[in-house]
Amino acid sequence: MKYVIIGGGAAALSCIEGIRSIDKAGEITLVSKETYPFYGRPLISYLLEGKTTMENVLAYRPADYEATHGVHALRGETVTAIDASAHTVALASGELLPYDRLCITTGSVPFIPPMDGLEQVEDKTTFWTLDDALGLKAMLGEGRDKRVLILGAGLIGLKCAEGILHLAASVDVVDLAPRILPAVLPEEPAAIVQRRIEKDGVRFTLGDSVARFEPNLAHLKSGGEIPFDVLVLAVGVRPNAALAADAGCRVERGIVISSGCETSVPDIYAAGDCTAQSDPETGKPRVLAIWPNAMMQGETAGRRMAGGEASFDKGVPMNATGFMGLHLISAGSYDGELLLSRTPDAYKALYVRDDRLVGFIMLGDVERAGIYTSLVRERTPLSSIDFELIRETPQLMAFSATERARKLGGAHL
Repeated sequence: MKYVIIGGGAAALSCIEGIRSIDKAGEITLVSKETYPFYGRPLISYLLEGKTTMENVLAYRPADYEATHGVHALRGETVTAIDASAHTVALASGELLPYDRLCITTGSVPFIPPMDGLEQVEDKTTFWTLDDALGLKAMLGEGRDKRVLILGAGLIGLKCAEGILHLAASVDVVDLAPRILPAVLPEEPAAIVQRRIEKDGVRFTLGDSVARFEPNLAHLKSGGEIPFDVLVLAVGVRPNAALAADAGCRVERGIVISSGCETSVPDIYAAGDCTAQSDPETGKPRVLAIWPNAMMQGETAGRRMAGGEASFDKGVPMNATGFMGLHLISAGSYDGELLLSRTPDAYKALYVRDDRLVGFIMLGDVERAGIYTSLVRERTPLSSIDFELIRETPQLMAFSATERARKLGGAHL
């Protein structure tokens, strides 16, 4: 069996492991634009912040991982086309790779909207890959004298701000939304996070956008101006689904996949941020571009490609991160009855609907948040557990011994 995997991120890694759990001898070829081995993409902001090293970022898997798993890796190579009828993948080098099973794990790509004068800005970058992070560090230099403007107050923009704060003279963040993390948090918890970030010196301009650029000056639509030396474009990302669409796969923002990670084209699978999978609440395809889903989809795809049984249909929106020492975990939707608790050091919102926990937000104290995540993901009826016991402090004792072993055994977040 010949397997080809396009992409080099979390979903690709898990796809390899899924294949090898079933098929120990099949030929696996991986094609990735990036030249690095598998690395911890969420660590790039911590690399700039000095909390980790390049060695640690690249140590996501052992150096001999590909050799020990029998993977032929073509790194720094680009796929130009997929011929589904011929079962081949065309590379920019001119080579054609035959496949029996193909998995597309091309992830997301930064979205850069058209902006007047953007071409005049010399020092600009996105903040998505390790090369982006290293390039940004080079732009900032060693003098801590560069003013940085970040467009986008989502997770990417805020992690960038945290990573470079000690490297820059100033950091300004602009977003059209009226609050930070607009796709992640409602107004009250977003304000808590914003105050914490502002305490360390980041400046926010919200509900506004850039009308036009000069080389080192942003003119805002409100009439204000922000001078800068380095521009970071963190407006958002989009599924990288063009190859799949051109190959005939159904695409609705992302590559539409089944619970077994099959696309609409035979022998082509997909996993990770480039995909859209059926939302259990609405039944419609939904993009859930988060690391845990990519890992679980990748493993599912790999096992199915190798002839095994596997499925993944419990993807939920979730985030686990932190800013300036303030921990944040959220999952699910915020459409339900709100059960809110606050202390000076923590904020917790639980959202309940139809006898289920449909979502939650935890700031500060996030101990055992994995229990809430499991309730959301598994759609557990609250009447089947002692929910009152875990409303304030999530604990495994709220579940029967059978349920603890079956669903939550080992959860300790």
